[in-house]
Amino acid sequence: MRILVTGGAGYIGSHSVKLFRERGHEVWVYDNLVYGHRGAVPADCLIVGDLNETHRLDQLLVEQRIDAIVHFAAFAAVGESVLQPAKYWQNNLVNTLNLLECVRRHGIKRFVFSSTCATFGCPTAMPITEATPQHPINPYGHTKLAVEWALDEYSQAYGIGYAALRYFNASGAAADGTIGEDHTPETHLIPLVLYAAMGKRPQIEIFGTDYATPDGTCIRDYIHVDDLAEAHLLALEKLTPAAGLRYNLGIGHGYSVREVIRTCEEVTGKLVPVKEGPRRAGDPPILIASSEKIQKELGWRPRYVELRGIVETAWRWHQGHPKGYRDKS
Repeated sequence: MRILVTGGAGYIGSHSVKLFRERGHEVWVYDNLVYGHRGAVPADCLIVGDLNETHRLDQLLVEQRIDAIVHFAAFAAVGESVLQPAKYWQNNLVNTLNLLECVRRHGIKRFVFSSTCATFGCPTAMPITEATPQHPINPYGHTKLAVEWALDEYSQAYGIGYAALRYFNASGAAADGTIGEDHTPETHLIPLVLYAAMGKRPQIEIFGTDYATPDGTCIRDYIHVDDLAEAHLLALEKLTPAAGLRYNLGIGHGYSVREVIRTCEEVTGKLVPVKEGPRRAGDPPILIASSEKIQKELGWRPRYVELRGIVETAWRWHQGHPKGYRDKS
């Protein structure tokens, strides 16, 4: 296929681009580099641009004869979305509608959307299935759910086949250590713990130690970024016009904050300083995904089913790139 990957220079996007190219697909990356990195993707496939530049998108879709879109481009910081909702509605929803209009105009029938477990809010029953009611509790989750609604209606009206993939805690790095996670600011637990192990931050803070979990800390479902990339490719290959696929992606069991810290200590051989703090508002005690549907329908299977293997790949990346992609500049 001839695939356009929006936001392809970002964390999950770049790992997907790597996989798509390895599997023989022709790939173009469209990214404004606000959070993406030039060093994360081959220079010959990167086009720097914004999704509000619809004339450029129209030209690109025609010139490169694009027949499939994988859409990662979005802002994804939950806390920031509460403080700056306009930024999130404009980028995550309005710019996605810009892209969908280009897709509609040019008759593209395959569209894979990077959604999120944040569309579910704080469900009480675990694991979270595709039938779990979606009640997001922040603007980030609201914008992603709004795109899912738009995709469903565009699919019914215009015959666009789409897949919305709602994943949980993306983590890890490419097995060969060439690309990995590099956010500014970093908010994900595993890299933050590894930064503390490297001495790049003084400690790791645990937000809440009195949850109704075995060790009192929150439990999350961590899924390796390469497994996410594989799911995107399987969904892309499965799509037919007017199809609407919605899948949750996780490994089906969770790890607590303390377990993540302990695993990082075991992998790095370093002691991680810990500071215990109060709970953060809106943090559910447990979030675990059921991915039975995508396993049954698409044959997807996560290769990384244990936390240690995920952390080992992340550690390999951070050791080789202590300044992230700035090491390449």
